[in-house]
Amino acid sequence: MMRIQILLCIAAGMAWPCAEAATEVAPGSVLPEVWSVHGQATFVTQFHPGFTSPYEGANSLSGGNSGRETADVTLYAGVRLWSGAEAWGNPEIDQGFGLNNTLGIAGFPSGEAYKFGDAHPYYRLPRLFIRQAVGLGGDAQPIGGGANQFAGARSPEELTLTFGKFSVVDVFDTNRYAHDPRADFMNWSIIEAGAFDYAADSWGYSYGTAVEWTRSRWTLRGGVFDLSRVPNGQQLERGLGQFMLVAEAEERHELGGHPGRLKILGFVNRGRMASYDDAVNAARQSNTTPDAGTVRRYASRPGVALNVEQELAHDLGLFARASVNDGSKESYEFTDINRSVSGGISLQGQRWGRAEDTAGFAAAVNGISSAARRYFAAGGLGVLVGDGRLPDYGLEKVVETYYCARFGEHAAVTVDDQFVVNPAYNRDRGPVNVFGLRLHAEF
Repeated sequence: MMRIQILLCIAAGMAWPCAEAATEVAPGSVLPEVWSVHGQATFVTQFHPGFTSPYEGANSLSGGNSGRETADVTLYAGVRLWSGAEAWGNPEIDQGFGLNNTLGIAGFPSGEAYKFGDAHPYYRLPRLFIRQAVGLGGDAQPIGGGANQFAGARSPEELTLTFGKFSVVDVFDTNRYAHDPRADFMNWSIIEAGAFDYAADSWGYSYGTAVEWTRSRWTLRGGVFDLSRVPNGQQLERGLGQFMLVAEAEERHELGGHPGRLKILGFVNRGRMASYDDAVNAARQSNTTPDAGTVRRYASRPGVALNVEQELAHDLGLFARASVNDGSKESYEFTDINRSVSGGISLQGQRWGRAEDTAGFAAAVNGISSAARRYFAAGGLGVLVGDGRLPDYGLEKVVETYYCARFGEHAAVTVDDQFVVNPAYNRDRGPVNVFGLRLHAEF
């Protein structure tokens, strides 16, 4: 009841488009802001009916009927510091849990569910960062204000430096159609590249620095970020003792007059991590279950990702991602995926008289390496999955459909359905149908 009351109290003064909050506006119509305050509230409830589950391990999704909910309220407060510089802080109140405490499916069904949950509201400061932009030429383009974005003007050619605490995916692997679990799709392996094991604490944030060099048709990005002290940990390793390096190249184009983007990303994690085979061999020698924590050593784990978005018509867009990482070592931060392919479409509601609504359909196929299969078959546990055994491996397949309905300028309601085949890569379990409802408001 408390979560619903918070949402209703805020909704009256909030506006939320089922797309990006900061939008371009007509030239000359935006006055530069020197300070900004925005806010959002999101409530998500998900439920799955019972499914085939002949056995369960420590990280298995429960085979019985189950429902969970999450709620969060965020303030986006910013101030201009000097020419081209701005500082932002995002204090937040969170509450709730993902299904089965965010365990049991590698492509987890809710991007609003963290790896840490609490039955009572608790406070966090997920973002506190400074952004410095230096114009490099070209006629400035007006932009509207929004969360972590000042209204004003932006040069089409600029150098941007962001440093402090924020999410790697605030800058990298973004996609117009599939990236925001508060507005579009919700499945982890659809809103991000599934094998992009980006630096993050249990809530998805890290300390780091990102640099972006933007020209008319392309952008180059690079960054360095702290990893967690231990894989999938709540505490970050300060001072880059364990770190991730990431680089991305973005190309912008038009096809038939419709804009599109192509992004290629590469990353490498450097930290104390386990080899799957080392964990299995150590367990055999001691006649125990594999434990990655006993065989960790300083090593590197690279990966690459491809990200495409393409407008097909003024109201229809297509997106796709493909990614792969080093499957010989344990997943460090994101989820237990070594290779992933996803894609889908996003359609706005002009065709049925609801121009501000959005409908989406997407699918993802996730897989793990042979070394990871041996580890999970022997009873090992990963970031999200581990059924205690894996006698019959199968690709994890996800299909997600959502409809986001706007009500005036104040609120949006989304219904969502996800169908998961071979949850946690296990043919013995599932399939699982996950039904979801999302309430979102923003000012």
